[in-house]
Amino acid sequence: MATPREIKRRISSVKNISKVTGALEAVSAAKVRKAQSAVLATRAYSNAALEILRDIAAASDGSLSHPLLDPRPAVNQVELILITSDRGLAGAYNSNAVRVAIEFELKQQVPIRYVTVGRKGRDIMLRRGKNVIAEFSNLPPDPLIRDITAITRTAIDDFVNGVVDEVYIIYTEFINTLFQEPRLMRLLPLQPEIDQSSNNGPNRLYTFEPDPDTVLEEILPRFTELELYQTVLESLASEHSARMIAMRNATESANALQDDLRLSYNKARQQAITNEMLDIVGGAESLAESSS
Repeated sequence: MATPREIKRRISSVKNISKVTGALEAVSAAKVRKAQSAVLATRAYSNAALEILRDIAAASDGSLSHPLLDPRPAVNQVELILITSDRGLAGAYNSNAVRVAIEFELKQQVPIRYVTVGRKGRDIMLRRGKNVIAEFSNLPPDPLIRDITAITRTAIDDFVNGVVDEVYIIYTEFINTLFQEPRLMRLLPLQPEIDQSSNNGPNRLYTFEPDPDTVLEEILPRFTELELYQTVLESLASEHSARMIAMRNATESANALQDDLRLSYNKARQQAITNEMLDIVGGAESLAESSS
């Protein structure tokens, strides 16, 4: 059994750990509120852009032609953008995204090229011997769309130049503070869905100037970048939420461990006091017997 001094030292260590995890929880809670606001704001804009794209597709009677829209007759290589975090202590956030990536790769019959966003995903994929052709890390805490331009350009160039035939993104969708879900989404080629509920016509009446194809040429690259930006924001909000929950659980576990250690400490002290009293009583009885 551990001595009272050893138990007291452990209590002190656990108490320090609980202070650290509590501080990390508070920091993540502040960050998740800001990240959540950004996600909700960009979701509305992203959905509106998608509606416009569908309306343009309907206005063109399905005759759209653009390098980012044209599917390849055969898929010979796939590019996968894996979004994880730069830091750990976020529970199963990173491992869940990597799990989806591995499951996706196992189902493919063609080579997979990885573009990793975040050091954790990069390190895991490199340890597994995967083909990581580009990595992006140390994004700003509050990224702007220009901060992910290089990632978008990598995906678009590889697709347009025929290096890959499809581009997918694995990210973590922010559903609420307690629940985040890893998702797989195809980024390229883009396939806008035409609303069939209005006789193949656009949901809204637009006047295109000069024509739908010219407008499409302008907005498609921006729409692709917007989709990727949205997934980065979703993942960032999910990361902060996962870290906040993980640190809260760690703090609660540390507090429970402190209670158990205090109980053990009190028992050890009581046992030590009892042993000392028994020694005193035993010594006194020996003296009494020897004197008699």
